[in-house]
Amino acid sequence: MTTERRIQLPCKVFFSEQDGDAAARVSRFITSVHTLQVIEGCEWDEKTKTVSGYLQFGYDGEEFISLDLKTRTWIVLKPEADSFKRKWDAADAILNEKEDNLIRLFPEWLETYLTYGRSFLLKTDLPSVSLLQKSPSSPVSCHATGFYPDRATMFWRKDGQELHEDVDHGEILPNHDGTFQMTVDVMKISSVKLADWRRYDCVFNLSGVDDIVTKLEKTVIRTNLVPPSQVPVGAVIGVVVGLMLLSVCITGLFIRWKKKDGSWRRAELDFS
Repeated sequence: MTTERRIQLPCKVFFSEQDGDAAARVSRFITSVHTLQVIEGCEWDEKTKTVSGYLQFGYDGEEFISLDLKTRTWIVLKPEADSFKRKWDAADAILNEKEDNLIRLFPEWLETYLTYGRSFLLKTDLPSVSLLQKSPSSPVSCHATGFYPDRATMFWRKDGQELHEDVDHGEILPNHDGTFQMTVDVMKISSVKLADWRRYDCVFNLSGVDDIVTKLEKTVIRTNLVPPSQVPVGAVIGVVVGLMLLSVCITGLFIRWKKKDGSWRRAELDFS
C-alpha cells in the first residue's frame, strides 16, 4: 500500500548577474518566478511490515534531486543540484527528519486511515445478474446491478472464449444506493439455433471474488412478452363481453332520443 504527498509551490528566485563590460561591471538583482515540486511518500507491505520511502524534488517540471534512504545520500538529477547535495549530505538533522517521516510517520498515517476506512475501502457487494430481452428479434442483455466497487468487468463467452464481435458493452452507471450497474448486449442472437444457446454464457468479474457465470437459456430470460399459455382466459372473456355491452349501449343511443318534454320515443331511421 502506498501513501504519498505532493507539493507544488511557486517561488521567486533572486540571483546576481554581472554586466558583460569588465570596465563597468556592476551587480544587479533579477527576479523570476519558478515552480518547486516535492513528492514524498512510502510503500508499506501490510503482511511483512516492510517500508520503503521516497523523496524527490522537481524544479520547473524537471527532476532535480532525490533522497536515497539506503545510503542516506542525495542523488543529483540535474547539474544545478550539486550545491544542494553538498549541503544536504552534511546536514544530519535534515536526513534524520526526512527518514523519520518516510519510515515511521507516513506508515503510521497509512495504517490509521486504513483501519478507520477498512469497512468502506474493502467493501464488496455482489450483484444480481439477469438476462433480458424485449422481443425474440432483440439482443439479449446481461444486466448486473447492486455491485460495489465499480472495478468490475462483464462479457459474453462462446464455448469458453470471450466474444469481441457483435457485443455492445454499456457503461458502468451508479445506483441511488451507492452501488453500480452495467449491461452487456449480445447481438444477432436470434439467428443462433436454440440448440446452440447453451454454448453461450455471461461472465461477471469483480476483483477478489469468484466469477458469476450465467448460462444463456430460454427459460431464464426475462421479457415483456407474455406467452399465450399464461394469458388468463377469464380476463379475455371479460374484455370481450365488456366490448359487446359497450357496442349495444352506443347503438341504443342512436335508436332512442329524448324529447323536450322528457318523454321517450323511438327515432325514425331512414336507411334509404
